[in-house]
Amino acid sequence: MERELRNKNAPLAARMRPTTLDGYVGQNKAVGPGSWLRLAIEHDTLSSVLLYGPAGTGKTTLARIIANSTHAEFVEVSAITGTVKDLRREIEAADSRLLATGRRTILFVDEIHRFNRSQQDALLHAVENRTVVLIGATTENPYFEVNSALISRSRVVELGALDDESVRMLVRRALAAPEGLNGAFVLVDEALEEIVTLAGGDARAALTSLELASQMAAPGGMAPSEAAARPIEISLQHVLDANPRRGLPYDKAGDMHYDVISAFIKSMRGSDPDAALYWLARMIDAGEDPKFIARRIMILASEDIGNADPQALLIAEAAFRATEVIGYPECRINLSQAVIYMCLAPKSNAAEASIDAALAEVRTGPRREVPNHLRDRHRPGSEEYGPYLYPHNYPAGWVEQQYLPDGLERGAFYTPGPRGWEAWRMEATARDRAQV
Repeated sequence: MERELRNKNAPLAARMRPTTLDGYVGQNKAVGPGSWLRLAIEHDTLSSVLLYGPAGTGKTTLARIIANSTHAEFVEVSAITGTVKDLRREIEAADSRLLATGRRTILFVDEIHRFNRSQQDALLHAVENRTVVLIGATTENPYFEVNSALISRSRVVELGALDDESVRMLVRRALAAPEGLNGAFVLVDEALEEIVTLAGGDARAALTSLELASQMAAPGGMAPSEAAARPIEISLQHVLDANPRRGLPYDKAGDMHYDVISAFIKSMRGSDPDAALYWLARMIDAGEDPKFIARRIMILASEDIGNADPQALLIAEAAFRATEVIGYPECRINLSQAVIYMCLAPKSNAAEASIDAALAEVRTGPRREVPNHLRDRHRPGSEEYGPYLYPHNYPAGWVEQQYLPDGLERGAFYTPGPRGWEAWRMEATARDRAQV
């Protein structure tokens, strides 16, 4: 009775959580037929595993399915409120259980990346000797956020965002299921597609949108068990009213942050202004620090454009200054101008490639002495260094002279790009020198 009462008052997403693998959808690669994880669950032979993926992809649901299907004791510790003391208590209980009855313990830690290093270290010995079988769930890349020693003792299984058809299936199931909306509502096609779009592969978000839209369609409320004689229609407008503003996933400290900024930079490098503006908009909409965006533009101006268009760095610097002085929302226009300029500018990576090549020589090559004629003349004995040829004394402002140390030749590091100002200047320089 208590379980039924809790379920009645639980959110739709919680009520619709499947309890078996047959009801679990959208993660064929991770837990489909023949996969390691599915076989381990079905045969109750699970070893420690880290479930990694965005919110709403079924990590916690999968842990609940394991809890329902295993003969082992299933315990859960909160990574938000849990302490090392809590972990040690559960590990001691698991050890006693194993010695007394031979029964294994599965320890589920949701959001395991929120545990600090000492808390994660407290799990190492128990996981290594299988006092507990760990199931850790995280939205952050475990290779960055979880101790490498713990990763080496576990298997990482990545869950991806659900595809649109899987989200549609979950929404239709929730409409019809007795524990869901029990056939009391009908969803028009446009409303279904809007829910799928808004969800962005997040099952929980889709079911939450459906629940809110049903409340808009029936403001008085309707219990899941009260199927109407004539189903109430949920329209597109109900969905829009329930979700006045769409928010795409973006974690300023997590993987999505790095994925979006990576796509943004690569789109500018690839000279695609539409793509670059889209990723820029994703960051602006999520409230990303505009100075962070401007710094990335400034780096790209030298790394990928360089002297093919020397103005690019000035434009980027001006955009950075604008973010400091103006701020949101107006500085979005300055950022947009800078992004479009970077996309349209000719590209050259010569600035980055040349300094990296020179650094590699300095760090791994032999020690090379400064040629005598380039040495400082303000010391005794400098008259024996040999003559230095002053370029401004020559008509072309240039004279043939050794500048590199012995053992290195011109062109060892710098290879000009074939486009823009850089290419034009190299051609002009070659013509000037040919006339000397």
